[in-house]
Amino acid sequence: MLLSYVLIADLLVRAYTIFKWLWACVAQTFDRYTAPTIQVPLPAVTFTATPAAETLNPRSAGEGKIQCYDKGTNVPIGTVKAFTPAEVREVVEKARRAQQVWALTPFSTRRKLLFALMDYILAHQEFICQTACVECGKTMMDGTLGEMLTTFEKLRWTAAHGEEVLQDEVRDVGPMTIHKRASVSYVPFGVIGAIVSWNYPFHNIYGPMISALFAGNAFVGKVSEYSSYYASYYESIVKDGLRQLGYSSDLVSFLTGFAETGEAVVSSVDKLIFIGSPGVGKVIMRNAAATLTPVVLELGGKDPAIICEDADLEQVIPVVMRGNFQNCGQNCVGLERILVQERIHDQLVLEVTRLTRALTQGPASQGQYDLGAMTMGRAAIPTIQRLVDDTVKAGATLVCGGKAASDHFFPATILTNVTPDMPIAQEEVFGPVMVIMKFKTDQDAVKMVNACAYGLGSSVFSANIPRAHAIADRIRTGMVNINDFGINYLCQSLPFGGVKISGFDRFAGREGLRGNCIVRASTMDRIPGVKTTIPPILQYPISPAAFTFMENVAQVMYGRLPHMITSATKLFAIKPDKSTDKKKA
Repeated sequence: MLLSYVLIADLLVRAYTIFKWLWACVAQTFDRYTAPTIQVPLPAVTFTATPAAETLNPRSAGEGKIQCYDKGTNVPIGTVKAFTPAEVREVVEKARRAQQVWALTPFSTRRKLLFALMDYILAHQEFICQTACVECGKTMMDGTLGEMLTTFEKLRWTAAHGEEVLQDEVRDVGPMTIHKRASVSYVPFGVIGAIVSWNYPFHNIYGPMISALFAGNAFVGKVSEYSSYYASYYESIVKDGLRQLGYSSDLVSFLTGFAETGEAVVSSVDKLIFIGSPGVGKVIMRNAAATLTPVVLELGGKDPAIICEDADLEQVIPVVMRGNFQNCGQNCVGLERILVQERIHDQLVLEVTRLTRALTQGPASQGQYDLGAMTMGRAAIPTIQRLVDDTVKAGATLVCGGKAASDHFFPATILTNVTPDMPIAQEEVFGPVMVIMKFKTDQDAVKMVNACAYGLGSSVFSANIPRAHAIADRIRTGMVNINDFGINYLCQSLPFGGVKISGFDRFAGREGLRGNCIVRASTMDRIPGVKTTIPPILQYPISPAAFTFMENVAQVMYGRLPHMITSATKLFAIKPDKSTDKKKA
């Protein structure tokens, strides 16, 4: 009979779970098809101006402005304002007022905004990729992989699972609090700020914004001075969605400016997400310390790919090529160290050399190429050149590439015979340089990987999955992919972030979404009328027997069985003594 009741209860629980899932699907479908249609004017992506005689940079426009230009052609495309600290504070204050209303919105409204963004971006993905090509010099393929797919998956996962992730959670209570109900709630922080890098100008600002808004916050983000021209267009998309839903467009702002603009964001918001270099990350953290503003730091990486001798090279080589040269090597989770086991080293080098020498490079806005431009140009290329030259002088072999073609392009480069003590094995290159290192044993590979100060992502390639996991378990990085590269970021249910000088805390996944909230612990009476009462023996003035009473309570609650029985007996014998004739000090 009891078994029948258990089976019935189990079936009811399963039926309820299925019903909840079906209801969520229906609700999300309704929200998708009742979402507003965003309509905003499209800015220009074709420019006929003559390339500037001097190599441009963001400060070429003079005080108070940012010079924007095609990174592949040096053609000026316009200027945008640099927000002053006072203007930043005004923007944040408006966002704070708008957030007080937005925080009260139901999740269905927030989903509608996400679905409206999804539909608009899907309809205009080619155009948005073109904006990234012009502003950053990337290819259309790099744009669709890094700007579009990741954003679509972020929107999909958040709309599908965000409400569940942010629901109150009932937590276990101990024997001392059995009469209480304990729970955790996720309360919006207020204004989430972000300072993001230029390598993916659309996704880098949209990613943290999506999570912030869905969690009930306002969002104020500062884009890089190297990718500022289309920030107002990106901003107008979400602002139009908010207006059509009946909410203030002040809730979201994308700011353009230099260091002082970013400093004002840090000092004004309630929590900050920073994507950039370790050097700037340390400055951000110091500034945030003045107001004890919590920060999430994603500070780049030196991601390794460990390729074991039993790996499937037919699968590995295209992945390594993409992982190394995607976005011209300008990826925080790009493969910057290729560790190859001795037996297959020469074969891999031969094949990647053949493929690399066939790559084309040029202005992405002017034609179809395999590699685009270096976004920071003169500000980055000399560092890459120094690393390559110093590595060759130290005994490495330059297989191909290795010399900057101009102020905007660095060719696809392969270096072999690189050792862990060389600077290029320790410093982030952030360019199209394949650094190949040879290893003998799995332990050697792990030691080489962990000797680096960075610890963002990693990859392990092996046909022996237990072996791959054994290697991965010893690697000190925030993320690892078995027989793949970077795929974890396309899986938005996973948290993203690193260790060591690659930063700390996480965005993406349930951890990242909840990171936009104050994690609030709550208790309440479990049964109406059953309240916490202080036993007379523990009330003020304190009885001399109070400590003995609590000592025995602890044994009853947490001790072994014999002590529990003995202490329970003692509790009944203790009499409260409220005598005031206590020994005075």
